Amino acid sequence: MNNSNGAHQMAVPMSNKRYLPLLLLNYALLFVGSLSSTLLSKYYFIHKGSSRWVSTWVQSAGFPLLVIPILLPYYVFKSTERKPFTRFTPKLLVLSIFIGFMLGLNNLMFSWGNSYLPVSTSSLLLSSQLVFNLILSVIIVKQKITFMNLNCVILLTLSSVLLALESSNYKPHGLTPAKYFIGYFSTIGAGLLFALYLPIMEVVYKKVYCYVMVMEIQLVMEVAATALASVGMAFDGGFVEMKREGSGVFDKGERVYLVTVVSNVVSWQLCFMGTAGMVFLTCSLTGGICMTALLLMNVVGGVVVYGDEFGGVKTVSTVMCGWGFCSYVYGMYTKSKMMKYLNPDSNFTEITNTRPDIHNHDHHLGVNSIAMTQTIASSSPPNHLGV
Repeated sequence: MNNSNGAHQMAVPMSNKRYLPLLLLNYALLFVGSLSSTLLSKYYFIHKGSSRWVSTWVQSAGFPLLVIPILLPYYVFKSTERKPFTRFTPKLLVLSIFIGFMLGLNNLMFSWGNSYLPVSTSSLLLSSQLVFNLILSVIIVKQKITFMNLNCVILLTLSSVLLALESSNYKPHGLTPAKYFIGYFSTIGAGLLFALYLPIMEVVYKKVYCYVMVMEIQLVMEVAATALASVGMAFDGGFVEMKREGSGVFDKGERVYLVTVVSNVVSWQLCFMGTAGMVFLTCSLTGGICMTALLLMNVVGGVVVYGDEFGGVKTVSTVMCGWGFCSYVYGMYTKSKMMKYLNPDSNFTEITNTRPDIHNHDHHLGVNSIAMTQTIASSSPPNHLGV
């Protein structure tokens, strides 16, 4: 009797009233954070900011902002009975710290690349992380390779190859070939590390049952990344250099320098919050593809704001990048329509590529109950979004 009631409760899917707004909110955070952080980072270097440790530090120094989505649901909105950091095991803590150090290294490599390369070039180079993401997702989280995701990855990879061929003949003014290629390969390395980060986080999120826990893990990771950057700054004189840059080096003045640094801190935090939410609500590959699509906006932003060169090869590369993403979105749409056709009685909007592991059920339930819950889960959003 109890098992039957439990089966019924688990078979009732949660409506999109909470899932879809949360998904859109996280994509908005990712959009705003990705575009603004890239442009602000370049603004810092253009106006004579030169410390790569400062540029690395600001990427994770905004972790106190994560306290807001962690504490508000329990202490203000009273929407959950779970206290913050409850069920946060020592194993999860150690794993979060380790991944945080990896994220800190990724931030440093990104700073090196962004300091040397035009925004449009670095943005398109970072799209190469998608092929790494697909490969590592297949290995780590057993992601299935389909025509739509493979086609998307191939097009985005080819766009990066075209960019690499053009980059071999183009070097920004004032940079030696050695420094330029350091920036080039640092950006590729950052893409590879981030591609590894995404599926690892998907594995971690399999042990997480609510969105607030995602923010808690993100907080611990960014504390670790900030600690790594702070140690580097302390040994390399980064904090002293920050004070010197603000008072006499930055050509826009100390006040604008402070605003630039603070804005960078906030924008990077929005970007990482959106990334974490997208991976939790969908999957690592979908999150990576959404981020790659936003690189198109970074390319346009670099051309419009900073006048980056945008020749024929880069134009073709950008078109291929957009083509790949659009084909992936269309594939998701057609899959959604097919699911609705096969399940016309569903009262819920189908959202493909959500994490199937969120729908795990008690293995003690009967075979029929499991089949029923799996059928419903295939067309419903995650039902463990309790905050």
